[in-house]
Amino acid sequence: MSVHGSDLDRSEEWERLKALHLRPLGARPASSGRGLHHFAVLSSDVERTIAFYQDLLEFPLAELFENRDYRGSTHFFFDVGHGNYLAFFDFPGLDLGEYREVLGGLHHIAISVTSDHWDKLVAKLEAAGIETLIVGGSSAYFAGPDGERLELLSYPLNDMYGTIVG
Repeated sequence: MSVHGSDLDRSEEWERLKALHLRPLGARPASSGRGLHHFAVLSSDVERTIAFYQDLLEFPLAELFENRDYRGSTHFFFDVGHGNYLAFFDFPGLDLGEYREVLGGLHHIAISVTSDHWDKLVAKLEAAGIETLIVGGSSAYFAGPDGERLELLSYPLNDMYGTIVG
């Protein structure tokens, strides 16, 4: 019995896809994007979200203002480094129900931190009673205040467990 997914060997499929679509770095066209401006997540409690991300995870609150698309809604941003922001909205008066993962939906948000910060932040999460799943001594998976799935990763931004992406 397989621990994850199917026992099907898909290595030929992956090699075919890479041969068909993956171009070497020097042969790849430049991206039309300039980078991730922000990633937006829903918050049910602005103060609780600020306490979690700024005080516990040490991602400074960078801005807070009214959401232009929904009157009375707060739009606020945390600096997660390298010019990237994790943004949140609250939607008072809008019953959003419980989160449900769907295909095409968010699986998790992985944030790179240094090894020293990783050790410190994992210890803070555990001291706060937040259940963490440690994988390979470099990834810590845990839930945010509204159930959002998060990962702290001690690898550099372009390094995926020793495979350089890019």
